[in-house]
Amino acid sequence: MRGVGAVALGACAAIPAVAQASEPVRTVFGTLPDGRTVEEVTLTNGKGVTARVISWGALLRTLEVPDRAGKPADIVLGYKDLASYLDKPNYFGASIGRYANRIRAGRFTLDGQTYTLATNDGPNALHGGTAGLDKRLWTITEVKGGATPSVTLRYVSPDGEEGYPGTLTVTATYALDAANTLTVTYQATTDKPTIVNLTNHSFFNLAGEGSGRSILDNILTIPAERYTPVDATLIPTGEHVPVAGTPFDFRTPTVIGARIRDGRDIQIVRGRGYDHNWVVTDKPTAEPHLMARVEDPASGRVLEVASNQPGVQFYTGNFIDATVVGKSGLVYRQSDALAIEPELFPDTPNQPAFGSARLDPGATYRNVITYRFSTSSAHRTHEK
Repeated sequence: MRGVGAVALGACAAIPAVAQASEPVRTVFGTLPDGRTVEEVTLTNGKGVTARVISWGALLRTLEVPDRAGKPADIVLGYKDLASYLDKPNYFGASIGRYANRIRAGRFTLDGQTYTLATNDGPNALHGGTAGLDKRLWTITEVKGGATPSVTLRYVSPDGEEGYPGTLTVTATYALDAANTLTVTYQATTDKPTIVNLTNHSFFNLAGEGSGRSILDNILTIPAERYTPVDATLIPTGEHVPVAGTPFDFRTPTVIGARIRDGRDIQIVRGRGYDHNWVVTDKPTAEPHLMARVEDPASGRVLEVASNQPGVQFYTGNFIDATVVGKSGLVYRQSDALAIEPELFPDTPNQPAFGSARLDPGATYRNVITYRFSTSSAHRTHEK
């Protein structure tokens, strides 16, 4: 396999400019039951891409991107009102932490002390607990205009919140440039040793969240030779297993639905499809590298996700069960969207072979995620 940065991305055309550039717009999105105000900031890059970020969960609420004909559509799942985010959040677009993904039995040991976390996914802790960063009101600290409009949000998680040690100060910056790239930068510092793993949990449907189309005919590339198989509770077994010869081999562009129901593979059965972590690099890197590429043949929209993190969780919305109504009035169902979450490997605090999730005072945790949008110029044939 070639190096990560050398993965072929295919022929793509630039998205045509269809909108006027504008300064960020800051408005009120809603009010929490305790009276606190939730704000929304709209970023527009002048090339037809618009992102709306709200301060509840520092989440990406909408992301409008043109198709190959220049027609824009909102491509992320979410709601039109705050009440729905409070009632059935489903992690739509949210900033995830303090520890993204799962920790076995909600327990880990650091410097000889065992910490107990809230268990909210069967026996395990998931995405920071019952009230993780996705269910907190962040403060908007800066809104910038110009060629790359951005918004920065901040949340201070007190020592012991959800069981995690140390006061953790987290920032999330969303920046939209003229090259149709949305960059989400997470940074964190602490006042005592702790663990941290932050990511964004946007659910993408490149045909449009209101299109009614599934993501099963989308074409996926993940430049990883290994992945982390899981047990019956979706905790990694500790192995890095080759993808070759399995339904997890996306080293060449492959239709997502081609093997998603292959019950001969116990991993597909356990995940109800894809809900696994791929090993793109062994440890964090200095600069972002390609994590995944997704192409929707119908609209021509192409998404390339890059990050400096070693792992990427690919999730096909297997637990979305038609119990919520989205922004466009459609009921969301299984396989209506996909999530691509760059992060450390799941359960790293309990898996020494996976590296370290430790953050010490004086150090800064950083996860830089880029979502680059383009369009494919024509339909192409891919492995099925």
